[in-house]
Amino acid sequence: MMNTHQTKPVGDHIREWRMRRRMSQMDLALEADISTRHLSFLETGRSHPSREMLLLLADQLDIPLRERNIMMVSAGFAPVYSQKPLDDPALRSARHAVDLVLKGHDPYPALAVDRHWSLIAANDALFPLIGDVDPALLKPPVNVLRLSIHPAGLARRIVNFTEWRNHLVARLRHQVDVTGDAVLADLADELRAYPIPDGAVRGPVPAHDYGGVVVPLKLASESGILTLFSTTTVFGTPVDVTLSELAIEAFFPADPETAEALRRLAEARQAGA
Repeated sequence: MMNTHQTKPVGDHIREWRMRRRMSQMDLALEADISTRHLSFLETGRSHPSREMLLLLADQLDIPLRERNIMMVSAGFAPVYSQKPLDDPALRSARHAVDLVLKGHDPYPALAVDRHWSLIAANDALFPLIGDVDPALLKPPVNVLRLSIHPAGLARRIVNFTEWRNHLVARLRHQVDVTGDAVLADLADELRAYPIPDGAVRGPVPAHDYGGVVVPLKLASESGILTLFSTTTVFGTPVDVTLSELAIEAFFPADPETAEALRRLAEARQAGA
């Protein structure tokens, strides 16, 4: 079935992305160094954009590579950006880089995800933290946000469940604003609807607020409450759709107790190997 986005006139794509970026026609015209009249003609279909003009506007609007390809096809041009699977030989170096980053982050958990938060890879430090979730949530493709917030997932052990769920939903909403991805919008609604599970840990008010700088994940474990914050890493200059949508989520200890607990868990894993 053809993607409905591809059947829309290219002018509709330009206008929708301009409005999503909260830019007026004058704003975009100035950024692209074209006349407002010409931009108006492109959006209404009175003028047909060249391939170079579409690439220029896509750069100014910071349109994701996947959507740039859709816009190109809508205008009658071939897609500009490749979309190879991660096991393609051309992406071998990139996949090796991902594996190096994940392995190098041990003893702290880290994982790689695609644009819909499906698990691509993870380091050994992650799996001991998710061992008691419903096995159905671990059937591929594993959605890591669903795994985290689902009542049968990690939710029962997240001390600050409501805070963490709201944080993830806010991140998803921002992604939807940036990408226009309907799948992410549905996922955000799904996460927001999850109730606080009956078995969820309800701990005391945290002694540290981390200066309002980060939202920590406070996860109950056999080693005590682990307090973690995350960073996201993406490829800096991708020209492939798959690479542009790949992200590494790395977790760091937010206090010395968590750092020591993760170090001990790593030593136990190595001793049992």
